[in-house]
Amino acid sequence: MPPSDANAPVVIAVAITGSVPRKKDNPAVPITVPEQIESTHAAFEAGATLAHIHVRNDDESSSSDPDKFAAVQEGLRKHCPGLIVQFSTGGRGRDPASRGLSLKHRPDMASLSTGSVNFPTIVYENHATLVNDLAGQMKQFGVRPEIEIFDLSHLHGARRLVDAGLIDARPHVQFVMGVQNAMPADAHLLDILLAETRRILPEATWTAAGIGRNQAQVMDWALARGANAVRTGLEDNIRISKDRLAASNAELVSLAAETVARHGRRVATPPEARAALGLAA
Repeated sequence: MPPSDANAPVVIAVAITGSVPRKKDNPAVPITVPEQIESTHAAFEAGATLAHIHVRNDDESSSSDPDKFAAVQEGLRKHCPGLIVQFSTGGRGRDPASRGLSLKHRPDMASLSTGSVNFPTIVYENHATLVNDLAGQMKQFGVRPEIEIFDLSHLHGARRLVDAGLIDARPHVQFVMGVQNAMPADAHLLDILLAETRRILPEATWTAAGIGRNQAQVMDWALARGANAVRTGLEDNIRISKDRLAASNAELVSLAAETVARHGRRVATPPEARAALGLAA
């Protein structure tokens, strides 16, 4: 896993909704299927080439409804040609047995957590049987996983999936930093994680997500270390500053694009993003 070429394009991933922020927190959080399609389209126009998708119930709680995932995907494929569509299989507020129901709709990618971790008010539980089952479904439906790394041991969970033939040897990994009670946002920790990734998953591509006020700092650290991608969006951060809410996912993407340029890189086009992450054009 050598550092990315200095001239290599950077994939901007936008996590548009998540499972936590509500309209009361920021009115721009897209909840309904039409809102998600509209918000993602604007983010795509601003430079995002990967959209990380959660869906919500009418009361804004987290949902696993495969029909809603399918409806969002249909809209994005119509309005955002070439965009990488990534479904969440995350567990906050979702029945474990339902977390993979949307994979039959064959999104380009899906998130895959390879171990459990403490969250602010819950244990985000990912036992080995569930992880293997989700990885197996992704393999069955031709869905490329993004491995969510909340802890160093989760890298070794990914390595076990490679050894078992459930994922290939070139996964895309995302280091999640700044979740309360989980891995802090610390540049030294990112260096440790990168060193271990290069040792046990040398062909992996990678990105890092900073949660809340850590978003901009983690993005800078990732780009300085040659990341293949950066992540932004209202799932992770609803503010531009302490005193101002983000107006949209598109505004956050525009700021990410400025950061990419400041580091002497350029934003990937949809075909470039697909090539970088090992996806068909």
